Amino acid sequence: MSSRIDTLLAVYGRHLTVPWQTGLAAIQRVMFAVYDKSDELRLRANIEAFELATRQAGKPWLLLDVTDAFPDWMMAQDYRDAYFECPEDLAGYPAGELTEFMADLIQRLKPRLLNEAGPETVVALFGVGALFGLARVSMLVDGLKDAVPGRLLVFFPGDYHPETHSYRLLDARDGWNYLAVPLLAKD
Repeated sequence: MSSRIDTLLAVYGRHLTVPWQTGLAAIQRVMFAVYDKSDELRLRANIEAFELATRQAGKPWLLLDVTDAFPDWMMAQDYRDAYFECPEDLAGYPAGELTEFMADLIQRLKPRLLNEAGPETVVALFGVGALFGLARVSMLVDGLKDAVPGRLLVFFPGDYHPETHSYRLLDARDGWNYLAVPLLAKD
């Protein structure tokens, strides 16, 4: 593992040792594991280490990988061939707001949360970088956070700015203010 991913894993492991409070608002149960976008492949190769740390802390683990969510959604569309022939037809959506796609993704993920996640489960949201330019991570988190009974851990390739509590996906888009717990590889 790279030293930054090792550091992120250590920060995450320390965070898991803090007893979980009950009765927290959904936003207070969200964690963002922020890492440099250049470490994406290293993180992917070592995601099992985060699962192991979670299980060693006595918590169940549920991985939700959204890497292929858009291609899967597009393949299910009746008009997909037309979109492939004329991708500018998707230009009618504001940047990062394919709301039909996001609504479908949230509806596909929620049953897993209801069936597989309990109050001690860490639900790991992985592959959010693949949403860049298509949908906002904040929309996905907002759509899922209330359905996660335990903790939602978002693996986030980008930046966190503590002075404004803002996150920037892939360091390329204007950030948004989000009051999740930041876990930083730079600690």
